[in-house]
Amino acid sequence: MTSVPRSLADTSGVFRRNWTALTLSRQFALAGGLVILVGMIVVGTWVSRQIEEGVTKNTGIATALYVDSFISPLAQELANSKTLSIGPIRALDEAFLESPLGKRLLTVKIWKKGGVIAYSTNYDLIGQKFAPTDKLKAAWNGEVAVGFDDLGDEEDADERAHGIPLLEIYSPIRAPWTGEIIAVAEFYENATELQASLASARFKSAIVFAGVALTMALMLMGIVHRGSQTIDKQGEELRVQLREATRASEQNQRLKERVQRASERVAELNEQYLNRTGAELHDGPAQLLALASLRIDSLRKTTSEEKRTEEIDIIKGALDDAMTDIRNLCRGLTLPDIAELSIQEIVQRVAHTHQERTNTDVEIEGDDVAIPAAHSIKICVYRFVQEALNNAWQHANGIDQQVGYSFNKETQSLTIKVRDGGKGFSQTKSDNSTGGLGLVGLRERIGSVGGELNIITKDGEGTLLTMSVTIK
Repeated sequence: MTSVPRSLADTSGVFRRNWTALTLSRQFALAGGLVILVGMIVVGTWVSRQIEEGVTKNTGIATALYVDSFISPLAQELANSKTLSIGPIRALDEAFLESPLGKRLLTVKIWKKGGVIAYSTNYDLIGQKFAPTDKLKAAWNGEVAVGFDDLGDEEDADERAHGIPLLEIYSPIRAPWTGEIIAVAEFYENATELQASLASARFKSAIVFAGVALTMALMLMGIVHRGSQTIDKQGEELRVQLREATRASEQNQRLKERVQRASERVAELNEQYLNRTGAELHDGPAQLLALASLRIDSLRKTTSEEKRTEEIDIIKGALDDAMTDIRNLCRGLTLPDIAELSIQEIVQRVAHTHQERTNTDVEIEGDDVAIPAAHSIKICVYRFVQEALNNAWQHANGIDQQVGYSFNKETQSLTIKVRDGGKGFSQTKSDNSTGGLGLVGLRERIGSVGGELNIITKDGEGTLLTMSVTIK
């Protein structure tokens, strides 16, 4: 089995790469143009040849009929003789050598059967015998044989000497009553004008075919070009859609990872929150209840009425404090009904509740425009303001507490800000040391509704927490 040479394979590979790099319209221009060019050349050549043969044959037949009117009456004696008598010869000489017809017909020969020349304007050929040509044989079969001769036959020496294009015509000479072919007339017509006419016709045909081919090519190229542009446009749209789909897929993957991390973080935060709640129950109400239980035992052993009254007061105070701690803890765990509240009302409720619980002041600033929001965003706003104010109270002693809210209608973005005038803190430290949800919990909660948490703080310069979310 033979293998393709490496250089040929490399060349083929380069050609395929260059070919596929071309646009569809350029590929058609090259391939289609070549096919149309070759096709028009083949068709044009064939049509020109058919026209040339038809014109040549018609011209030859017309000349043959004209000449036959001179030759046929003078050559009838060849039906019974191999040569012509002096009378017909003199008449033929006068017709072909001494008349204007002689300028048109340069040479005339009359053939008998067997390839014998019975008459010729060149007397040296009379009586000589030559091998019959194909055209001569066709004439003996009754056809008028016409064509441009290359003058390569032995008897064509005189014709070659003229050095001009000649139309060779063989015409059968028939007996008037029987129609029998008694001889064949061969004559050569000066075809200079005919050949010039044929050349002009060929040139004009080539121009017409070239124009038609060019018009067809341009029309087809226009159609293909429009189709190519449509395909390119659709391809570009598909590529854009693919890029958008890829970006969406990547974004979905990032969101999936983010949700997974948030889910893990929520589980961790829930565990921390349960631990904090347990610690608060243990350190607060549980200790007070334990104190009350001990005082009850002491009360049982006391006999003095005054001492019993004192122990009862201590037990009641411990139980009241435990109940207060439990209520405060429940208030932090449960969420009030905020479904029907606006964002402004939620912020104001959280701030007022914080003021009552901590006995501190909170400055509220915001737009009067109603801010619509989904329930999940309302919950997020409630917990954000609550936790931010708790941090401000615990770490900044409630100094210069401020809550602001704003809504951008163009971008449909909601912004909540909580500021304090405390000492600030370093963000490199753990943000869950507060005992509350912590900044990480806030960030995860805000991120779950598609928002962002921004923290601006420095040691000694206070803290600003900003929640930003787009309301859809």
